[in-house]
Amino acid sequence: MSRGRVTALLAVALIAGLVAIELATSGGGSRTEGGRAAPALPTSVLVPPRVSLASLRGRPVVLNFWASWCGPCQKEAAHLAILSHRLRGRAALVGVDWNDAVSGARRFIRRYGWTFPNLRDADGTVGNDYGLAGLPNTFVLDSRGRIAKTLIGPQSVASVERALREVQ
Repeated sequence: MSRGRVTALLAVALIAGLVAIELATSGGGSRTEGGRAAPALPTSVLVPPRVSLASLRGRPVVLNFWASWCGPCQKEAAHLAILSHRLRGRAALVGVDWNDAVSGARRFIRRYGWTFPNLRDADGTVGNDYGLAGLPNTFVLDSRGRIAKTLIGPQSVASVERALREVQ
């Protein structure tokens, strides 16, 4: 194979990879799940109260995985602060800091004024159990604690509220 063909193939592969990464983090992706039971939440608390799936049962849950080092998470953060006030008990919003330094996580939470419960998944185990597809990644759980929708990439207030309406 000629050097020119190899270069062209490598360029195509690189572009395809970049497109895949962009799609995974653009906020345009969502998928409806088959209703599998949500894995257990982390037990380490960054913003109380400590919540568990059992304590949240009976209402929908918006479970957002984020990290302080994640650029798209920073884009989404202000939307989540607004959403936490707009939900007014219709659903619970819970943040999960994934695979991050605790100091960075605490700074991030302070910077965006988050007051909703946030848990810490320091080693990434819980996020891996959920099958994260990049960050941020939001799972909408139904009132029985089953994954109803997965939202990939940064979300707006409107996109999360639309997903909640579809679940309820």
